[in-house]
Amino acid sequence: MRPKLSFVIPFLDEEQTLAELFDRIAKAVAPLLAEGETWELVFVDDGSRDESVAVVEELVEKHPEVRLVELQGNFGKSAALSAGFSRAQGRVVFTLDADLQDDPKEIPRFLEKLDEGYDLVSGYKQQRNDPITKVFPSRVFNWMVRRATGITLHDVNCGFKAYRDVVLKNVRLYGELHRFVPVLAHWKRFRVGELVVEHHARKFGHSKFGGGRFFRGLMDLLTVVFLMKYERRPAHFFGGIGGATLLLGVVICGYLAVIWFGGQSIGHRPLLSLGVLLIVVGVQILATGMIAELMVHSRADVPYVVRREIGQQDVGPARATAEPSKQGVSAASQQT
Repeated sequence: MRPKLSFVIPFLDEEQTLAELFDRIAKAVAPLLAEGETWELVFVDDGSRDESVAVVEELVEKHPEVRLVELQGNFGKSAALSAGFSRAQGRVVFTLDADLQDDPKEIPRFLEKLDEGYDLVSGYKQQRNDPITKVFPSRVFNWMVRRATGITLHDVNCGFKAYRDVVLKNVRLYGELHRFVPVLAHWKRFRVGELVVEHHARKFGHSKFGGGRFFRGLMDLLTVVFLMKYERRPAHFFGGIGGATLLLGVVICGYLAVIWFGGQSIGHRPLLSLGVLLIVVGVQILATGMIAELMVHSRADVPYVVRREIGQQDVGPARATAEPSKQGVSAASQQT
């Protein structure tokens, strides 16, 4: 029987929080499971240099629900989440940050929200316990995301989310696109909701947030906007630019040809060089669009390398076909 719930927790140097996080999740999940129902927790190590892996190994030995996926090095949060998602088998998959700032007591509220018909529920840290150096850039970034994509979420950066597994089977992650999963899901016509959650101050360690993350996020936002418009038809984007460039070059060269047939010399005119250049560039842009179309239909490389896995080795293929999204979580969990 498939687990009712899966939890994917990527971590990087969080040795002081992982055991406590497991205890909190286990306590929150226990009342939600009927007799015979199960759950799982997939920890994904993204290149930790402290004793985090040892802590999870001990949890694996004690608790059959726990699984460890140890990546070869630091591939980033999107790759770590992708590794966890590909192994999670629950009908509903949760993500939480490993720093204890997300409260597992909110899990039942997420399930209730999903039962209202949503496919993805994203947390909203309305009152944040973070320094202003994190809060202000986050608010600016979220405002830009709303303006650029049309989605009404207030906090796409929140790591506390609940997904129906059908969402994860249809959204691919790379770069730092993990924060845009709600946007990509909304674009694919999934119902996306938001839930105000409690946000705790960090007790241990330090934030992995850096100034460069904001600017990388802006580049990823441009990527998402491009994907929303042209993921399946990149030739339309390149074709428009290349076609306009080529047409302008043809018009210029045509004008010069008329002058030349009229007996005037055009070899010394800079306009001739411009016209030829525009034609060449236009053809190259069109060719780029065709190559992009071919790449769309090619297989993407997996953006991570797994060093090893321990725990639940006999679980079978990950994530079978999901239940239709209009069914409630409670009803779906009773089907095998």
